[in-house]
Amino acid sequence: MLSYMFGMLVHPRQQWQQIGGLSEKGLRRQIPYAIVLALLPALAWFYGTTEIGWSVGGGDPVRVTSQSALSLVGAFYLAMVLGVVAVGYFIHWMAKTYGADTYPMKGMVIAGFTATPIFIAGLAGFYPVLWLDILIAMLAVAYAVYLLYTGIPIVMGVSEERGFLFASAIVTVSLVMAVVVMVATVLFWSFVSAPVFH
Repeated sequence: MLSYMFGMLVHPRQQWQQIGGLSEKGLRRQIPYAIVLALLPALAWFYGTTEIGWSVGGGDPVRVTSQSALSLVGAFYLAMVLGVVAVGYFIHWMAKTYGADTYPMKGMVIAGFTATPIFIAGLAGFYPVLWLDILIAMLAVAYAVYLLYTGIPIVMGVSEERGFLFASAIVTVSLVMAVVVMVATVLFWSFVSAPVFH
């Protein structure tokens, strides 16, 4: 798992070629990758928001209670995993439109590996500084988009032109999903489990 993670960050094209060469059974073995990596930001943000805290305007640090943070981080982890599953499903669903031969697990694996920089950037949650975390998140999302554009043609076996259109469609779906997650977060905080500060 660590070699795949390192490969995605350092030499993504070769890593995608290796993933593209896996059989369906080999791809199924990669499903735990996203499930395990999604724990990194969840644990980091739990620690950062309960132990370190953040300050607004140079005041005393604000922290969230452990019980409150646990429910929020649980929902955060679930949203990340379900996001990977949903994007993976859309990759599989759109594949025939772009002339790719696929099955559901292939889309999930592509989505999971594409999210690698986002999961790793989530480690910034250990030290919650708003401007730094936003900067790291923007860089991670930009690199994830690059991974998607690089990986779709290789793993799905389509031309660069079709791969570009395919990846662009997936980026559009992902942006819509991001808006849905933001709305769901507001509803979750309002009606289910609002953060409790101390």
